[in-house]
Amino acid sequence: MARHLFITEKTTIPVGHHKIKLLILKPLALRPHPVPGVLWVHGGGYQSGSAKDIFATRALSMVVKFGMVLVAPDYRLSKKHPYPAALHDCYAALLWLKDHAEELNIRTDQLFVGGESAGGGMAAALCMLAHDRGEVNIAFQMPLYPMLDDRDTASSADNHAPNWNTKRNHKAWKRYLREAYGTDIVSEYAAPARRKDYTGLPPCYTYVGDIEPFYQETVDYVKHLQEAGVEAEVDVWPDWFHAYDIFFPAKKEVREAIAHFEDHVGYAIEHFFAPQEGDPPVREYTPTPPVCDKDGH
Repeated sequence: MARHLFITEKTTIPVGHHKIKLLILKPLALRPHPVPGVLWVHGGGYQSGSAKDIFATRALSMVVKFGMVLVAPDYRLSKKHPYPAALHDCYAALLWLKDHAEELNIRTDQLFVGGESAGGGMAAALCMLAHDRGEVNIAFQMPLYPMLDDRDTASSADNHAPNWNTKRNHKAWKRYLREAYGTDIVSEYAAPARRKDYTGLPPCYTYVGDIEPFYQETVDYVKHLQEAGVEAEVDVWPDWFHAYDIFFPAKKEVREAIAHFEDHVGYAIEHFFAPQEGDPPVREYTPTPPVCDKDGH
């Protein structure tokens, strides 16, 4: 298997009166052409976790295998900062990614977003907010088993699967939404499943387990995208609980899921573009050949 090297950098950006840290992963070898840029949002029910969690997720392969540049925000957590603090932080990070594309060697017409769990929910919310504001265009979204709906669904109600269940889900949403929880005033940027019009959102790939709480909302999200004419696909893995792929990365079916994910990333690199206002015409992208060691691995 090809071994790619990457470097880690950190920076701080202002968000209103606050500042947040960004973790930046770059391929060690400078590419001869700009590469896609990825904003990857960590999970944790909006209440825990940090940017460094991405090292155990699918995020790393986009740098390691595809030579992309990745930015992960350390957004404010709901224990002290409920919605919309995290959304403001992640959107600011997305704008920073766009505005610093040249120095990062990033293609402005290939800005991707993704994340697992709450990070996946945030990725979907960012796609909606970016579309509605028109300040930045996203080419592709990867919200893996995303946290999208504050209301109980067929799979999140009375769910007692390992790792994440109904009780934990309710607690996390109450903490994130505070006084809005359980009402009809919840914003679609907080709970993307509440959106009515999915037209114009970026193409999407995701996967989810069929025994976890987020199964139904993930499948519904992809269905709504498809009905709106958006290219979208979901793989459903039997008997997977929440974040199963992170717990068991060596299992055969997980390796198969990872391969499916990477196939879709490769497809997106070759086919999905979203030029920013004022960008030159889309240029053909040729993936950089993998960097191998002296034994050809």
